Amino acid sequence: MIPPTDLDQIVGTALATSYDLPTSSLTRVGVGQNTVNLRARSGDRQMFVKTYPTGTDLEAEREAIGLSELAGDHGVPVAHIIHNQAGQTIDTSTAVAFSVWGWMPGTVVTDLGDAECSQAGQALGKIHAAFVHLPQNAAADTALRSWRTIDVPALEATIDRLLDFINDRARTGEQDPFDAAAARTLAERRIMLTHLPALVEELPPTLTVQVLHGDYSPVNLLFTDDGRLTAVLDFSPPRPDLVAYDLGRMAFYPNTVTSSRHWLEAARTFIAAYLAANPGVTRADVRACGRIALIQLLRSLYGVKQHYFKPGIDQAALDDFWLLRHQAAGTLLGHQREIDRMLNDLAHHL
Repeated sequence: MIPPTDLDQIVGTALATSYDLPTSSLTRVGVGQNTVNLRARSGDRQMFVKTYPTGTDLEAEREAIGLSELAGDHGVPVAHIIHNQAGQTIDTSTAVAFSVWGWMPGTVVTDLGDAECSQAGQALGKIHAAFVHLPQNAAADTALRSWRTIDVPALEATIDRLLDFINDRARTGEQDPFDAAAARTLAERRIMLTHLPALVEELPPTLTVQVLHGDYSPVNLLFTDDGRLTAVLDFSPPRPDLVAYDLGRMAFYPNTVTSSRHWLEAARTFIAAYLAANPGVTRADVRACGRIALIQLLRSLYGVKQHYFKPGIDQAALDDFWLLRHQAAGTLLGHQREIDRMLNDLAHHL
């Protein structure tokens, strides 16, 4: 990994030479687990600089930028990519590949109110409607199959490995403050996995697969203080997956489910706004989105795995996210009837 001072110098020089944007300051932006991001100032102009680690598939990232531009063409508020003087969206003139974006006003809001839920739902509906006819690659053939063929014994084995690792740390006196919470939640998750086969069996036979945003969540949305959506950020490369996944992941996002007594009403507001913007979605996709969200939460060990096997850039945030997601999984598991009634009611009006 390039040291921070060297990174700043490389990016600052490239902004001046490749973009004609001499910078007066570069400030690290504390977001992102996979990229190092910077806030750049050039005169009165502010920009967001996204640097890519060595080994990143830059062609796929260029395609992701193209998706952001396509969404913008269909009325979705997005950040605007700034091309370098050679007309490229990603600059590779130095040892650090990076893209430059217009700085967008607003902040991330993890606990969305009615206004934010409505605008977020409308934006996702526009994205899905805009992307529905995009060509799909071989991943489309395996997308639905991957949701139907979850290897529960492998998940149990991974949990057992993690628990053994935590127990070894206790025996050698290497515990950290996260260990007790991790051990408790992993033991609970192992029991919760018994529900996965039935949840998978209840999925409808046909669900829509298409190109999605890929990481549509509150951390990739910016809102002003009065609740106006200013930008949808960080589109993923075009890998087809279930529409129900994109819809359910945001409708039942862990922060919302764990922080509000009104999370079910928030999900209804979000999905209703989505349907108004994308009335072509199928009833099956709407009805399944709650199941898909729960299946994803149950089968994922994201955060706790990183803590013990390969720490992330901001591991403390991943630790907190694991705990939130685990709590959300328990809440959704205990409210399946209410979720189903709400989704069936919305789907009935399509």
